[in-house]
Amino acid sequence: MEIEIIAVGGYEEVGRNMTAVRCGKEIVIFDMGLRLDALMMHEDVEVDSTPFLDLIQIKAIPDDTVLQSLPGTVKAIVCSHGHLDHIGAIPKLAHRYKAPIIATPYATELIRQQIDGEKKYRVENTLVPLKAGQRHTISSHLVLEFVHTQHSIIDTVTPVLHTPHGAIVYACDFKLDRTPVIGAPPDFARFRQLGKEGVLAVIVESPYIQHKGRCPSERIAGNLVRDTIASLEDDRHAIIVSAFSSHISRVKAIAESAHAIGRKPVLLGRSMEKYGVTAERMKYVSFPKTTSVFGNRRVIDRMMRRMMKEGKEKFLPIVTGHQGEPGAMLTRLAHGDTPYQLAKGDKVLFSANVIPNPMNHAHRAEIEQLLSHAGARIFTDLHVSGHAYREDHYEFMHLLQPQHIIPAHGDLTMASKYAQFASELGYTLGNTVHPMMNGQRLRIN
Repeated sequence: MEIEIIAVGGYEEVGRNMTAVRCGKEIVIFDMGLRLDALMMHEDVEVDSTPFLDLIQIKAIPDDTVLQSLPGTVKAIVCSHGHLDHIGAIPKLAHRYKAPIIATPYATELIRQQIDGEKKYRVENTLVPLKAGQRHTISSHLVLEFVHTQHSIIDTVTPVLHTPHGAIVYACDFKLDRTPVIGAPPDFARFRQLGKEGVLAVIVESPYIQHKGRCPSERIAGNLVRDTIASLEDDRHAIIVSAFSSHISRVKAIAESAHAIGRKPVLLGRSMEKYGVTAERMKYVSFPKTTSVFGNRRVIDRMMRRMMKEGKEKFLPIVTGHQGEPGAMLTRLAHGDTPYQLAKGDKVLFSANVIPNPMNHAHRAEIEQLLSHAGARIFTDLHVSGHAYREDHYEFMHLLQPQHIIPAHGDLTMASKYAQFASELGYTLGNTVHPMMNGQRLRIN
Protein backbone atom coordinates (compact mmCIF):
# COMPACT_ATOMS: atom_id res chain seq x y z
CA MET A 1 0.00 0.00 0.00
CA GLU A 2 1.36 3.41 -1.01
CA ILE A 3 1.36 6.11 1.64
CA GLU A 4 1.32 9.68 0.32
CA ILE A 5 1.10 13.04 2.13
CA ILE A 6 -0.47 15.90 0.18
CA ALA A 7 0.17 19.45 1.41
CA VAL A 8 -3.05 21.27 0.48
CA GLY A 9 -2.90 24.39 2.67
CA GLY A 10 -1.00 25.83 5.61
CA TYR A 11 2.46 24.88 4.37
CA GLU A 12 3.56 28.35 3.24
CA GLU A 13 1.59 30.35 5.78
CA VAL A 14 -0.04 30.44 9.18
CA GLY A 15 -3.65 29.55 8.43
CA ARG A 16 -5.95 27.66 6.00
CA ASN A 17 -4.67 24.33 7.25
CA MET A 18 -5.48 21.26 5.18
CA THR A 19 -3.55 18.03 4.65
CA ALA A 20 -4.55 14.86 2.84
CA VAL A 21 -3.15 11.40 3.48
CA ARG A 22 -3.56 8.79 0.75
CA CYS A 23 -3.29 5.15 1.78
CA GLY A 24 -3.59 3.14 -1.42
CA LYS A 25 -6.88 4.29 -2.91
CA GLU A 26 -8.30 5.66 0.34
CA ILE A 27 -7.82 9.31 1.30
CA VAL A 28 -8.28 10.99 4.66
CA ILE A 29 -8.38 14.79 4.86
CA PHE A 30 -7.17 16.53 8.00
CA ASP A 31 -8.67 20.00 8.61
CA MET A 32 -10.22 22.57 6.24
CA GLY A 33 -9.29 26.00 7.53
CA LEU A 34 -9.57 29.69 6.72
CA ARG A 35 -6.76 32.19 6.41
CA LEU A 36 -8.17 35.08 8.40
CA ASP A 37 -5.71 37.79 7.32
CA ALA A 38 -6.59 37.10 3.68
CA LEU A 39 -10.21 37.86 4.51
CA MET A 40 -9.14 41.05 6.30
CA MET A 41 -7.51 42.19 3.05
CA HIS A 42 -10.86 41.75 1.28
CA GLU A 43 -13.28 43.36 3.72
CA ASP A 44 -16.07 43.46 1.13
CA VAL A 45 -16.13 39.65 0.82
CA GLU A 46 -19.06 37.98 2.58
CA VAL A 47 -17.76 34.48 3.18
CA ASP A 48 -21.14 32.81 3.68
CA SER A 49 -22.36 33.76 0.20
CA THR A 50 -19.08 33.68 -1.77
CA PRO A 51 -18.27 30.77 -4.15
CA PHE A 52 -15.39 28.56 -3.06
CA LEU A 53 -13.37 29.22 -6.22
CA ASP A 54 -13.39 32.95 -5.47
CA LEU A 55 -12.20 32.26 -1.92
CA ILE A 56 -9.46 29.99 -3.27
CA GLN A 57 -8.36 32.74 -5.63
CA ILE A 58 -7.86 35.26 -2.80
CA LYS A 59 -6.11 32.52 -0.78
CA ALA A 60 -8.71 32.59 1.99
CA ILE A 61 -9.33 28.82 1.84
CA PRO A 62 -7.14 25.90 0.72
CA ASP A 63 -6.82 25.11 -2.98
CA ASP A 64 -8.05 21.53 -2.86
CA THR A 65 -8.01 21.09 -6.63
CA VAL A 66 -4.72 19.21 -6.16
CA LEU A 67 -6.80 16.31 -4.81
CA GLN A 68 -8.62 15.87 -8.12
CA SER A 69 -5.60 14.14 -9.63
CA LEU A 70 -5.22 11.65 -6.79
CA PRO A 71 -6.02 7.99 -7.50
CA GLY A 72 -8.51 7.35 -4.73
CA THR A 73 -11.61 8.34 -2.81
CA VAL A 74 -11.91 10.59 0.24
CA LYS A 75 -13.17 8.42 3.09
CA ALA A 76 -13.18 10.94 5.96
CA ILE A 77 -12.65 14.61 6.85
CA VAL A 78 -11.00 14.85 10.27
CA CYS A 79 -10.74 18.01 12.39
CA SER A 80 -8.47 18.25 15.41
CA HIS A 81 -10.22 21.20 17.10
CA GLY A 82 -12.59 24.11 16.56
CA HIS A 83 -10.38 27.04 15.50
CA LEU A 84 -11.38 28.69 12.22
CA ASP A 85 -7.96 28.13 10.67
CA HIS A 86 -8.79 24.43 10.95
CA ILE A 87 -12.57 24.23 10.35
CA GLY A 88 -13.48 27.53 8.70
CA ALA A 89 -13.46 26.22 5.10
CA ILE A 90 -15.71 23.23 5.78
CA PRO A 91 -18.91 24.98 4.60
CA LYS A 92 -17.15 25.77 1.30
CA LEU A 93 -15.30 22.53 0.54
CA ALA A 94 -16.78 19.58 2.45
CA HIS A 95 -19.78 19.18 0.14
CA ARG A 96 -17.36 18.23 -2.65
CA TYR A 97 -16.58 14.94 -0.86
CA LYS A 98 -18.97 12.14 0.06
CA ALA A 99 -17.29 11.61 3.40
CA PRO A 100 -18.21 12.05 7.06
CA ILE A 101 -16.76 14.92 9.08
CA ILE A 102 -15.20 13.55 12.26
CA ALA A 103 -14.37 15.94 15.09
CA THR A 104 -14.54 16.28 18.87
CA PRO A 105 -18.01 17.04 20.30
CA TYR A 106 -17.29 20.76 20.84
CA ALA A 107 -15.72 21.18 17.40
CA THR A 108 -18.62 19.24 15.87
CA GLU A 109 -21.11 21.69 17.34
CA LEU A 110 -19.10 24.66 16.04
CA ILE A 111 -18.98 23.03 12.59
CA ARG A 112 -22.73 22.48 12.72
CA GLN A 113 -23.28 26.17 13.46
CA GLN A 114 -21.01 27.14 10.57
CA ILE A 115 -22.86 24.88 8.16
CA ASP A 116 -26.19 26.34 9.31
CA GLY A 117 -24.92 29.82 8.40
CA GLU A 118 -23.69 28.84 4.93
CA LYS A 119 -25.72 30.55 2.18
CA LYS A 120 -24.09 29.22 -0.99
CA TYR A 121 -23.79 25.45 -0.65
CA ARG A 122 -25.74 22.60 0.91
CA VAL A 123 -23.37 20.72 3.18
CA GLU A 124 -24.96 17.37 3.91
CA ASN A 125 -21.91 15.45 5.13
CA THR A 126 -22.61 13.31 8.17
CA LEU A 127 -21.17 14.81 11.37
CA VAL A 128 -19.53 12.22 13.61
CA PRO A 129 -18.58 13.37 17.14
CA LEU A 130 -15.60 11.43 18.49
CA LYS A 131 -14.25 11.91 22.00
CA ALA A 132 -10.61 11.82 23.04
CA GLY A 133 -9.61 8.23 23.72
CA GLN A 134 -12.10 6.83 21.21
CA ARG A 135 -11.55 5.16 17.83
CA HIS A 136 -13.49 5.21 14.57
CA THR A 137 -13.11 2.56 11.89
CA ILE A 138 -12.81 4.28 8.51
CA SER A 139 -12.27 1.12 6.47
CA SER A 140 -10.83 -2.37 6.76
CA HIS A 141 -7.36 -0.80 6.44
CA LEU A 142 -7.71 2.49 8.32
CA VAL A 143 -8.67 3.29 11.92
CA LEU A 144 -8.81 6.80 13.36
CA GLU A 145 -7.93 7.48 17.00
CA PHE A 146 -8.28 10.73 18.95
CA VAL A 147 -5.58 11.31 21.60
CA HIS A 148 -6.27 14.02 24.17
CA THR A 149 -4.01 17.07 24.18
CA GLN A 150 -4.12 20.74 25.20
CA HIS A 151 -4.33 23.92 23.12
CA SER A 152 -5.90 27.39 23.35
CA ILE A 153 -9.38 25.99 22.72
CA ILE A 154 -11.17 23.30 24.70
CA ASP A 155 -11.69 19.75 23.45
CA THR A 156 -8.55 19.57 21.31
CA VAL A 157 -7.13 16.23 20.20
CA THR A 158 -4.23 14.85 18.22
CA PRO A 159 -5.71 12.62 15.49
CA VAL A 160 -3.85 9.39 14.78
CA LEU A 161 -4.48 7.45 11.59
CA HIS A 162 -3.58 3.78 12.00
CA THR A 163 -2.46 2.21 8.71
CA PRO A 164 -1.00 -1.21 7.86
CA HIS A 165 2.45 0.45 7.75
CA GLY A 166 2.25 2.30 11.06
CA ALA A 167 0.55 5.31 12.59
CA ILE A 168 0.38 8.76 11.03
CA VAL A 169 0.09 11.43 13.71
CA TYR A 170 -1.45 14.81 12.85
CA ALA A 171 -0.17 17.19 15.54
CA CYS A 172 -1.56 20.60 14.52
CA ASP A 173 -2.11 22.20 17.11
CA PHE A 174 -0.93 21.22 20.60
CA LYS A 175 0.91 22.23 23.75
CA LEU A 176 2.21 19.99 26.54
CA ASP A 177 0.37 21.72 29.38
CA ARG A 178 0.64 19.64 32.54
CA THR A 179 -1.47 22.03 34.67
CA PRO A 180 -4.33 23.19 32.40
CA VAL A 181 -7.25 25.30 33.60
CA ILE A 182 -9.90 23.18 31.89
CA GLY A 183 -9.59 19.47 31.18
CA ALA A 184 -6.84 16.95 31.78
CA PRO A 185 -3.19 17.18 30.73
CA PRO A 186 -2.22 15.61 27.39
CA ASP A 187 -2.29 11.81 27.31
CA PHE A 188 1.46 11.30 27.63
CA ALA A 189 1.05 7.58 28.30
CA ARG A 190 -0.77 7.04 25.01
CA PHE A 191 1.75 9.09 23.02
CA ARG A 192 4.54 6.99 24.54
CA GLN A 193 2.69 3.79 23.68
CA LEU A 194 2.20 4.95 20.09
CA GLY A 195 5.95 5.41 19.84
CA LYS A 196 6.45 1.81 20.92
CA GLU A 197 3.79 0.52 18.51
CA GLY A 198 5.39 2.34 15.57
CA VAL A 199 4.81 5.82 14.14
CA LEU A 200 5.40 6.09 10.41
CA ALA A 201 5.12 9.86 10.22
CA VAL A 202 4.25 12.97 12.24
CA ILE A 203 2.68 15.97 10.53
CA VAL A 204 3.53 18.63 13.08
CA GLU A 205 2.93 22.33 13.71
CA SER A 206 5.97 24.60 13.43
CA PRO A 207 5.06 28.22 14.40
CA TYR A 208 6.99 28.34 17.68
CA ILE A 209 9.89 26.00 17.01
CA GLN A 210 12.32 28.94 17.42
CA HIS A 211 11.06 29.70 20.94
CA LYS A 212 13.49 28.16 23.41
CA GLY A 213 12.36 26.23 26.46
CA ARG A 214 8.81 25.10 27.16
CA CYS A 215 5.56 26.91 26.58
CA PRO A 216 4.18 28.12 29.96
CA SER A 217 0.99 26.58 31.26
CA GLU A 218 -2.35 28.30 30.71
CA ARG A 219 -2.52 28.53 34.50
CA ILE A 220 0.30 31.11 34.28
CA ALA A 221 -1.80 33.31 31.99
CA GLY A 222 -4.77 32.93 34.32
CA ASN A 223 -2.64 34.16 37.22
CA LEU A 224 -1.36 37.13 35.19
CA VAL A 225 -4.94 38.13 34.43
CA ARG A 226 -6.07 37.66 38.04
CA ASP A 227 -3.15 39.62 39.49
CA THR A 228 -3.66 42.54 37.11
CA ILE A 229 -7.41 42.77 37.57
CA ALA A 230 -7.09 42.35 41.36
CA SER A 231 -4.65 45.27 41.44
CA LEU A 232 -7.40 47.45 39.93
CA GLU A 233 -10.05 46.50 42.49
CA ASP A 234 -10.41 50.04 43.87
CA ASP A 235 -10.14 51.74 40.49
CA ARG A 236 -13.35 53.51 39.42
CA HIS A 237 -12.45 53.69 35.74
CA ALA A 238 -13.43 51.25 33.05
CA ILE A 239 -11.61 47.93 32.77
CA ILE A 240 -11.90 46.27 29.36
CA VAL A 241 -10.21 42.99 28.51
CA SER A 242 -9.67 41.68 24.99
CA ALA A 243 -9.03 37.99 24.39
CA PHE A 244 -9.69 35.27 21.82
CA SER A 245 -13.38 34.40 22.04
CA SER A 246 -12.53 30.73 21.46
CA HIS A 247 -10.10 30.67 24.39
CA ILE A 248 -12.66 29.47 26.92
CA SER A 249 -10.09 28.86 29.67
CA ARG A 250 -8.90 32.46 29.39
CA VAL A 251 -12.40 33.94 29.21
CA LYS A 252 -13.31 31.92 32.29
CA ALA A 253 -10.31 33.33 34.21
CA ILE A 254 -11.19 36.89 33.16
CA ALA A 255 -14.85 36.49 34.14
CA GLU A 256 -13.95 35.01 37.52
CA SER A 257 -11.44 37.81 38.16
CA ALA A 258 -14.09 40.43 37.36
CA HIS A 259 -16.57 38.74 39.67
CA ALA A 260 -13.96 38.61 42.45
CA ILE A 261 -13.57 42.41 42.47
CA GLY A 262 -17.32 43.04 42.34
CA ARG A 263 -17.67 43.76 38.63
CA LYS A 264 -20.16 42.01 36.34
CA PRO A 265 -18.44 40.20 33.45
CA VAL A 266 -20.04 41.14 30.12
CA LEU A 267 -19.12 39.09 27.03
CA LEU A 268 -19.70 41.24 23.96
CA GLY A 269 -19.79 40.13 20.32
CA ARG A 270 -21.14 37.34 18.13
CA SER A 271 -18.06 35.16 18.47
CA MET A 272 -17.99 35.60 22.25
CA GLU A 273 -21.61 34.49 22.32
CA LYS A 274 -21.00 31.54 19.98
CA TYR A 275 -18.00 30.03 21.74
CA GLY A 276 -18.99 30.90 25.32
CA VAL A 277 -22.65 29.89 25.20
CA THR A 278 -21.85 26.68 23.33
CA ALA A 279 -19.17 25.70 25.86
CA GLU A 280 -21.43 26.39 28.83
CA ARG A 281 -24.42 24.63 27.27
CA MET A 282 -22.25 21.56 26.63
CA LYS A 283 -21.02 21.75 30.25
CA TYR A 284 -17.34 22.28 29.43
CA VAL A 285 -17.29 25.42 31.56
CA SER A 286 -19.30 27.30 34.15
CA PHE A 287 -19.03 31.10 34.22
CA PRO A 288 -19.90 33.19 37.32
CA LYS A 289 -23.66 33.70 37.73
CA THR A 290 -23.20 37.45 37.25
CA THR A 291 -21.89 36.89 33.70
CA SER A 292 -23.99 38.10 30.78
CA VAL A 293 -23.46 37.56 27.05
CA PHE A 294 -24.65 39.72 24.14
CA GLY A 295 -24.08 38.92 20.47
CA ASN A 296 -26.57 41.03 18.54
CA ARG A 297 -25.22 44.47 17.68
CA ARG A 298 -28.41 46.31 18.58
CA VAL A 299 -28.56 44.54 21.94
CA ILE A 300 -24.85 45.20 22.51
CA ASP A 301 -25.35 48.92 21.96
CA ARG A 302 -28.25 48.87 24.40
CA MET A 303 -26.07 47.17 27.01
CA MET A 304 -23.31 49.70 26.40
CA ARG A 305 -25.69 52.56 27.07
CA ARG A 306 -26.68 50.82 30.29
CA MET A 307 -23.05 50.48 31.38
CA MET A 308 -22.44 54.17 30.70
CA LYS A 309 -25.56 55.12 32.67
CA GLU A 310 -25.07 52.83 35.67
CA GLY A 311 -21.30 53.36 35.84
CA LYS A 312 -18.35 51.73 34.13
CA GLU A 313 -16.97 50.65 37.52
CA LYS A 314 -19.78 48.10 37.91
CA PHE A 315 -18.92 46.09 34.79
CA LEU A 316 -16.00 44.45 33.01
CA PRO A 317 -16.52 44.05 29.24
CA ILE A 318 -14.71 41.09 27.65
CA VAL A 319 -14.31 41.71 23.92
CA THR A 320 -12.58 40.62 20.73
CA GLY A 321 -10.42 42.93 18.63
CA HIS A 322 -6.92 42.43 20.04
CA GLN A 323 -5.65 41.94 16.48
CA GLY A 324 -7.27 45.21 15.38
CA GLU A 325 -9.73 43.32 13.16
CA PRO A 326 -12.15 45.63 11.31
CA GLY A 327 -15.59 45.48 12.90
CA ALA A 328 -14.43 43.77 16.10
CA MET A 329 -15.64 45.16 19.42
CA LEU A 330 -12.34 46.70 20.57
CA THR A 331 -11.80 48.23 17.14
CA ARG A 332 -15.20 49.89 17.33
CA LEU A 333 -14.47 51.11 20.86
CA ALA A 334 -11.11 52.56 19.83
CA HIS A 335 -12.71 54.42 16.92
CA GLY A 336 -15.45 55.79 19.19
CA ASP A 337 -18.07 53.90 17.17
CA THR A 338 -20.12 52.70 20.16
CA PRO A 339 -22.30 54.19 22.91
CA TYR A 340 -19.55 53.10 25.33
CA GLN A 341 -17.06 55.98 25.29
CA LEU A 342 -13.49 55.69 26.53
CA ALA A 343 -12.10 58.35 28.84
CA LYS A 344 -8.80 59.26 30.48
CA GLY A 345 -7.79 56.65 33.05
CA ASP A 346 -9.76 53.76 31.54
CA LYS A 347 -7.83 50.49 31.41
CA VAL A 348 -7.55 48.18 28.39
CA LEU A 349 -5.98 44.77 29.00
CA PHE A 350 -4.70 42.65 26.10
CA SER A 351 -4.84 38.96 27.02
CA ALA A 352 -3.64 37.81 23.60
CA ASN A 353 -0.52 38.22 21.51
CA VAL A 354 -0.52 39.42 17.91
CA ILE A 355 -0.82 36.60 15.37
CA PRO A 356 2.49 36.93 13.48
CA ASN A 357 1.85 38.61 10.16
CA PRO A 358 2.48 42.22 9.02
CA MET A 359 -1.19 43.14 8.68
CA ASN A 360 -2.04 42.12 12.24
CA HIS A 361 0.95 44.02 13.63
CA ALA A 362 -0.10 47.16 11.75
CA HIS A 363 -3.72 46.92 12.87
CA ARG A 364 -2.75 46.27 16.47
CA ALA A 365 -0.39 49.27 16.50
CA GLU A 366 -3.17 51.48 15.14
CA ILE A 367 -5.63 50.30 17.81
CA GLU A 368 -3.17 50.90 20.62
CA GLN A 369 -2.47 54.40 19.29
CA LEU A 370 -6.20 55.23 19.17
CA LEU A 371 -6.71 53.88 22.70
CA SER A 372 -3.80 55.97 23.99
CA HIS A 373 -5.18 59.10 22.31
CA ALA A 374 -8.47 58.47 24.12
CA GLY A 375 -6.57 58.50 27.42
CA ALA A 376 -6.68 54.77 28.12
CA ARG A 377 -3.89 52.98 29.94
CA ILE A 378 -2.83 49.82 28.13
CA PHE A 379 -1.72 46.52 29.66
CA THR A 380 -0.17 43.96 27.30
CA ASP A 381 1.32 40.45 27.43
CA LEU A 382 -1.26 38.94 29.81
CA HIS A 383 -0.94 35.83 27.75
CA VAL A 384 0.78 32.52 27.11
CA SER A 385 0.78 30.70 23.80
CA GLY A 386 -1.31 27.68 22.91
CA HIS A 387 1.54 26.23 20.85
CA ALA A 388 4.48 24.00 21.67
CA TYR A 389 7.94 25.53 22.09
CA ARG A 390 11.24 23.92 21.13
CA GLU A 391 11.64 21.72 24.23
CA ASP A 392 8.02 20.60 23.97
CA HIS A 393 8.73 19.40 20.44
CA TYR A 394 11.86 17.68 21.69
CA GLU A 395 9.82 15.76 24.27
CA PHE A 396 7.05 15.03 21.79
CA MET A 397 9.40 13.52 19.22
CA HIS A 398 11.10 11.40 21.87
CA LEU A 399 7.70 10.08 22.92
CA LEU A 400 6.61 9.20 19.38
CA GLN A 401 9.96 8.22 17.76
CA PRO A 402 8.56 8.77 14.24
CA GLN A 403 10.29 7.50 11.11
CA HIS A 404 9.41 10.69 9.20
CA ILE A 405 8.65 14.30 10.18
CA ILE A 406 6.61 16.70 8.02
CA PRO A 407 6.60 20.30 9.36
CA ALA A 408 3.24 22.01 8.78
CA HIS A 409 1.10 24.93 9.95
CA GLY A 410 3.74 27.57 9.25
CA ASP A 411 5.56 29.56 6.62
CA LEU A 412 8.70 28.40 4.83
CA THR A 413 10.99 29.96 7.43
CA MET A 414 9.25 28.02 10.20
CA ALA A 415 9.42 24.80 8.19
CA SER A 416 13.15 25.26 7.55
CA LYS A 417 13.76 25.94 11.23
CA TYR A 418 11.89 22.76 12.07
CA ALA A 419 14.00 20.80 9.61
CA GLN A 420 17.11 22.19 11.30
CA PHE A 421 15.70 21.15 14.68
CA ALA A 422 14.91 17.67 13.37
CA SER A 423 18.45 17.32 12.05
CA GLU A 424 19.67 17.75 15.64
CA LEU A 425 17.57 14.69 16.50
CA GLY A 426 19.20 12.63 13.77
CA TYR A 427 16.74 13.18 10.91
CA THR A 428 18.08 14.08 7.46
CA LEU A 429 16.61 16.61 5.04
CA GLY A 430 14.77 15.02 2.12
CA ASN A 431 15.16 11.56 3.60
CA THR A 432 13.35 11.55 6.94
CA VAL A 433 12.36 15.21 7.44
CA HIS A 434 10.35 16.82 4.67
CA PRO A 435 9.52 20.55 4.49
CA MET A 436 6.74 20.97 1.93
CA MET A 437 4.92 23.68 -0.01
CA ASN A 438 1.22 23.94 -0.81
CA GLY A 439 0.29 21.57 -3.62
CA GLN A 440 3.26 19.25 -3.17
CA ARG A 441 2.94 15.48 -2.73
CA LEU A 442 5.26 13.25 -0.73
CA ARG A 443 5.37 9.47 -1.05
CA ILE A 444 6.64 7.86 2.14
CA ASN A 445 8.62 4.66 1.82
